[in-house]
Amino acid sequence: MTGPSYMVKEISSQPALWMDTYASILNKKEHIASFINDICNINNLQIILTGAGSSAFIGEILQYAFHRNSGIPVKAIATTDLVTHPHSFFQKEIPVLLVSFARSGDSPESAAAFELAEKLADTVYHLVITCNQEGKLAKIALNKKNVFTFLLPEETNDQALAMTSSFTSMTLAGLLISDIKNIEKNEGNVKKLVAFGGLILDKYAKALDQVADMDFKRIVFLGSGPLKGTAKESHLKVIELTDGQIVCQYDSFLGFRHGPKAIIDKSTLLVYLFSSNPYVYKYEADLVESINQTEDFKLSIGIGQNSKALENLQLNINILLSTDSNNMDDDFFSICSVMPAQILGFYKSQSLGLTPDSPSKNGGIHRIVQGVNIYPY
Repeated sequence: MTGPSYMVKEISSQPALWMDTYASILNKKEHIASFINDICNINNLQIILTGAGSSAFIGEILQYAFHRNSGIPVKAIATTDLVTHPHSFFQKEIPVLLVSFARSGDSPESAAAFELAEKLADTVYHLVITCNQEGKLAKIALNKKNVFTFLLPEETNDQALAMTSSFTSMTLAGLLISDIKNIEKNEGNVKKLVAFGGLILDKYAKALDQVADMDFKRIVFLGSGPLKGTAKESHLKVIELTDGQIVCQYDSFLGFRHGPKAIIDKSTLLVYLFSSNPYVYKYEADLVESINQTEDFKLSIGIGQNSKALENLQLNINILLSTDSNNMDDDFFSICSVMPAQILGFYKSQSLGLTPDSPSKNGGIHRIVQGVNIYPY
């Protein structure tokens, strides 16, 4: 990818920023571990992962890892839900760790959710993961004893409208922090993640550019478990970058059978995010084979690690990232597997005559949401 666009730089810089993010967390390991370990020993604790828009989807991806690594009940709840219905999620007698993800930290809901948690729960702690030390969220968290703020490298604070490097870097940060005691062991996963990101850029960007020039009107992204959150972020990227001109849908492989499959027509592009878990993959392969037999669609793209499995599914384009059986967990794979949607959205935006850095023609969509009033609770 080349050009004078913010988005070109922000998409292309992701692999390097993932290594920077890992190094920064490794450097702060003792402080993070001390904060997390003390909180996780609190009886009856619940963890809420939150953010707005793309930042909310990070929670949907990471809820599996946070629960598995802590053994504590975890909910992914967008700030846009916390702000309107705080009484449904914050209870006076239940201790809570609120994990907030925010690119700028200036979305009105980010600070409002933080403050509502302080007001409604007797025992509350905050883990703030943000790309902007000058944002309102970072500032209200400053010097509070019940808060740990992790600031990502400054370069992750994307300047383009659509989140790219901020999304993947915050997701990686949250994943590594959820398993902070094993940070050194996860270096291999991070290096493989970096290699996969580089492969997507070097080997598959041209093919995605060619797909973007095709006349498709609809696109569907499917994923299971944490990859469903990636599918959700993928569909938003294409909506944002095409200014809503492409109709987008996301779902799980199993969920897609229950009605949403009706969206498929001759103008539909299908993008499958395949799990490396053999048990999960069986359900995914069943759906692909069913669609191939019964539906008429424009094109299918598979994104996965297991080359042998994907090659047996008769997909139009295979984005294969591994040549061996030593696959990374889906939690890590969910990070790099959003890159094809970022690249496709970028090229489709150009194909439609839009400006990828600011594709909203009427100015209705902004880098930081506008027009939100926060009312006293």
